Amino acid sequence: MKSTEAEAAAGRAPGDEAALRALAEQEGLRFLDSVPDTFLDPLLVERLPVEWARTHGLLPVRDENAEPCVLTADPLAVDEQEHLALLIGQELRPIVAPPPVIAACIEQCYYSREESASDVMGALSTPAGAAAETERSSDLLQGVGNAPVAQLVNVLLLNALRQGASDIHIEPFYDRLLTRYRIDGVLYAQEAPPKPVEQALVSRLKVMAGMDIAERRLPQDGMARVRVGEREIDIRVSTVPVTEGERVVLRLLDRDAALLPLADLGMPEGMHARFSALLEAGDGIVIVCGPTGSGKTTTLYAALRMLDAEHANILTIEDPVEYRLSGIGQIQVKPKIGLTFASGLRHILRQDPDVVLVGETRDLETAEIAVRASLTGHLVFTTLHTNDAPGAVVRLVDMGIPPYLVASSLRGALAQRLVRRLCPHCRTPVPAGALPPAVAAALAATGADRADGWEAAGCARCMEGYRGRTGVFELMEADETIRERIRRGGRSASALRETANTRGMTGMLGDALHKMGDGVTSVSEVAELAAGFSGR
Repeated sequence: MKSTEAEAAAGRAPGDEAALRALAEQEGLRFLDSVPDTFLDPLLVERLPVEWARTHGLLPVRDENAEPCVLTADPLAVDEQEHLALLIGQELRPIVAPPPVIAACIEQCYYSREESASDVMGALSTPAGAAAETERSSDLLQGVGNAPVAQLVNVLLLNALRQGASDIHIEPFYDRLLTRYRIDGVLYAQEAPPKPVEQALVSRLKVMAGMDIAERRLPQDGMARVRVGEREIDIRVSTVPVTEGERVVLRLLDRDAALLPLADLGMPEGMHARFSALLEAGDGIVIVCGPTGSGKTTTLYAALRMLDAEHANILTIEDPVEYRLSGIGQIQVKPKIGLTFASGLRHILRQDPDVVLVGETRDLETAEIAVRASLTGHLVFTTLHTNDAPGAVVRLVDMGIPPYLVASSLRGALAQRLVRRLCPHCRTPVPAGALPPAVAAALAATGADRADGWEAAGCARCMEGYRGRTGVFELMEADETIRERIRRGGRSASALRETANTRGMTGMLGDALHKMGDGVTSVSEVAELAAGFSGR
């Protein structure tokens, strides 16, 4: 009798957790409504295709006694269980679990499998193995049966995602290929494919990104999308010709990892409350500033997600649109057809927006439209490439915006940088006497009440002592005192900073020193930040 028939005979709905629990008890089997991570054994699924496991809803695991078992939502389907036992070569004792639990375990188990580039090198030495693929999208977990170059690309992408990399660099040299991952802002060399597969590897990546595989003389850009189970990853692919071949850089855009709540970005509690208050304004301009790669887009997306998109018309113009936001209209800049920030912003203002995000204010025309929009009942967000919050005002004035308009429109300017987070398992204390001169001087200048810190050590759980990154921030709110200073001297960043400090602004360096004392980041990270601020 099929399991569904048995459940129906017992008056239970198929797939219902209570019915499954009763069925397991009836058959004398163990039931789990959640499966411990320790049960998952990637070695057990080495010979089992992920699509087979998904289709049949079966996953071999090891229980707390290391005994081989099989997770199933249909304990009466013994034929499939016997097939699985034959496939992996071990007897399997059934454990009953709900289908969603099994599905989640399948994705987690296959995602955690350890693979390296060397696992697929043997097949790459043959001409067939080096042939380029024609598929443009795939599930990275479905490696079984793929051609070797496709498997190699899957391994490179999966390992990068497992390590939290933001970019993959594939760099050709005369006698070798160099593969590097950017993790927490730093490039780390990885096991590289052999030089003979270079052309096939680049062609495979170009096909995935919809690029011209025959064009090797000009730079190209493209986009690809892959899946890791139910999780989708967008990949921005860039190629440039060099003397030894083509360099390829892949930017991994992981929506789940990047679209963080504002509270998780590392903003101090008081600053978070003040910045959140700026989002409630009905008009004005809010500027987020910092160099490239400082997390400005992440902060702005987090801010937009706090707004009521259901009852407000929110539109953005970006270059590029990195992540799609639910309920928000996003426009991609296309200069080749005349869709620039300025022209796009003009048309956005005809769409009856409540909130507008301008991805970057690059020129006077865009700045003028954004400022005037903020003065006519729109809340405008934008970014500027300046080193600190007062510098954002100076940049607008230098572009040609009159100081009185900047003063009238500005709600606040947030400046930020990213610093690496210390691994809490291996960090080591640094006494006050051992601090670098730049850090000691910064502590003295800020009047900090503590003069110690922590440094990276390194262990098996981290990357050279670090795990992830966090932001350091400074927020200059435009109250009446700040506005008057802008009207009287909008070209002096130092004077504006001095006024902002008297109004309670905590600089980025002060925030970084506080995080250093709390063991969030290291003395080395703060020393590098302090060196960048020296002389200003």
